[in-house]
Amino acid sequence: MGLKAALPKAELCFYTLVLSLGILWAGSWIFEASRDNMNRQGLKPNVKRGWSYIGRKMDVADFEWVMWFTKFRNYILFALSGHVLFGKVVSMMALQHRSLVLMLYGILAVLATMGVSYLMLILSHCLLLYTIGLAKQKWFCFGAGLCSLATFKLEPFSSWQNGFVIGTFELQDILFYGGSGFTIMRCMSFALENTERKEGHYSLLDLLVYNFYLPFFFFGPVMTFDQFYAQINKGHFTRKADEMWNIQKYAFVHLVVIILVDIFFHYLYILAIPSDMQLVLNLSDWALACLAYLNLVYDWVKAAVMFGVIGTVARLDYLDPPQPPKCITMLYVFAETHFDRGINDWLCKYVYDYLGENHDNIGKELLATVCTFLVTTLWLGPCDIVYIWSVCNCFGLNFELWVQKFFEREPFASIEANKLSESMSRRIRGVFGAANFWAIILYNILALNSLDFALVVARRLIIEGFPLSPLGVLFITYCGVQLIKEHERQLALDSEKEKVQ
Repeated sequence: MGLKAALPKAELCFYTLVLSLGILWAGSWIFEASRDNMNRQGLKPNVKRGWSYIGRKMDVADFEWVMWFTKFRNYILFALSGHVLFGKVVSMMALQHRSLVLMLYGILAVLATMGVSYLMLILSHCLLLYTIGLAKQKWFCFGAGLCSLATFKLEPFSSWQNGFVIGTFELQDILFYGGSGFTIMRCMSFALENTERKEGHYSLLDLLVYNFYLPFFFFGPVMTFDQFYAQINKGHFTRKADEMWNIQKYAFVHLVVIILVDIFFHYLYILAIPSDMQLVLNLSDWALACLAYLNLVYDWVKAAVMFGVIGTVARLDYLDPPQPPKCITMLYVFAETHFDRGINDWLCKYVYDYLGENHDNIGKELLATVCTFLVTTLWLGPCDIVYIWSVCNCFGLNFELWVQKFFEREPFASIEANKLSESMSRRIRGVFGAANFWAIILYNILALNSLDFALVVARRLIIEGFPLSPLGVLFITYCGVQLIKEHERQLALDSEKEKVQ
């Protein structure tokens, strides 16, 4: 109830005005803090010389972003351009061998980047999990896959296997653990899909084609094997009338976003400031709230750009990769919160939906969420901060269902159905959505930033700033939630119109 309930346009305009002014006002505090503390000793490691024609220093606290779009930019462009070129030539000359050539190109790229020992290590894990998959026992495949993943995430096995990479370079650890982790997830998907095949088995070559598709190898996203196999082995490849235009458009959009993010980092040091806790303690409550929010928005933008660029290359290969994650500003429920849609789809298919079924039973939902976050904890790498993050998000996901079930009981169900209008029901749900929105932010900046920063934000907004700061922040968030609900309402109406047509 309440999804299709319309609110007066004047009310929605008021919400838009309040949200816009609130974000601009809070953002101005961060701008002033960035400008006034540009040369602060605590920020020096994370604030370096930026673009000369802007004349300001730049936030370089995110190592991955800086590496991708400066030192390793040309290598990435060269590798992906070669992949697209080889794929296009083979598609024109020998379509039946296209998947094999893409596999060989991926293997050669991994060999050139990480060395023969690393390639042999990856192949040995592929062979092991392929052999186990022949047994067609789901529990055996899943357990063996988790054990294999654990060898890359737990000591001393992780350090021992890392020793197979010869030489050192700045992205070595990221490429090692990215390629290894995604390899295991793909091999598990292959083995689990093989158990579903009624006759015969998928071949080892099918697994290697799946695993060594270069755009997905190091950074994902993960496509489940059934989807990849069906798309890579199509008999003919055709494009829709406007598909190439859309690919070019998205490529241009990603380029613009990369430039805008770099410009943004010259004026708002949203990643560097949280590293200096003395400066954080001197910020206003509003600046802290905006800083926490922008940290999540940036991480979404980073994921959207990375997966968007990879997805663009995959679409040139006639694949339909997982979509970028849903914008964090459009989320107010834990069930839709994720930063990697590929991993999210993988977990939903093989764990969460498999155990939770239709997700309306409290016991099954608890089992499904606990198992899902156990796997996620292993995937991220077990450590104290990941444990806290997993427990908080697991609780949040279950608490949503508990609250839903509680208010479906009498007398609440009758009150909502008989005494509340749909618009009032939407407003009340918006209040809960605003509180949930901030729970999502606080729980996730644990992993994206630090426990100390998350505790400072929570203490200042909930305890020290009470009542003005929490109520003010929640009201602005409530305005945002209502605008999200309005967007969802429009999408639902558009969907109904399409069905009628």
